[in-house]
Amino acid sequence: MIPAALMWMAVAMTHAQVSPDDVLPAGGTALQRRLAEAAIELFYARGATATTVRDITAACGLTPGALYNHFSSKDYLLYVLVRDIHRQVDSGMAAVLAAAGPEPEAQLEAMVRFVVGHTAGFKKRSRVANREFSLLTGTRRDEIRVIRRQIRDRFARSLLLGARQGTFDLAGGRDAPAATLVAATLTNMCVHISERTLEHYRPGVADLQDRFALMAMRIAGAGTSQPGRA
Repeated sequence: MIPAALMWMAVAMTHAQVSPDDVLPAGGTALQRRLAEAAIELFYARGATATTVRDITAACGLTPGALYNHFSSKDYLLYVLVRDIHRQVDSGMAAVLAAAGPEPEAQLEAMVRFVVGHTAGFKKRSRVANREFSLLTGTRRDEIRVIRRQIRDRFARSLLLGARQGTFDLAGGRDAPAATLVAATLTNMCVHISERTLEHYRPGVADLQDRFALMAMRIAGAGTSQPGRA
């Protein structure tokens, strides 16, 4: 199980309290943050395609041209938001992983709890980052894909370690492809919690974290590995 000392990190997003590390855009000015907050609300409600520059600036009480003083375009604003949200998740996972210690079960649980807490605690940000990511093109999209692979690979490394130690019984064996497949499944499970669940799950984020951690352990085959099984 996850060490008690990690609980504050694993549930850090439960109450959606924004720390300096969670500000969007990273290192942004006060006005850039206002524009980013308005964009997140509108992109979440309407989608980025249906949201205009005028919509974003009007929500901030500004003229349309004001956005261009801070971002080169709406598309660039979307890219910055998607990039920084992904970076926050990746760095948060790195932190809980480092604090979890050497045991793969503790590592996996810490990461699952963190990602679920971020997805549910920052619901609108998470939905925008995962839904509107597909609108990015070229090197911007490639950059986000690299970060997404890093997130998946953090899961995969812990899964592979556990499989080789006999802690996990992965579908397909104890090799890197099996670990990557399970990691992709867990990543999708954690970041694509359904809209209905996020809106109507009365027990709250902490209970979601408990349930997703349990599901992750079952998917990884924790406690079912057989010695000597290839």
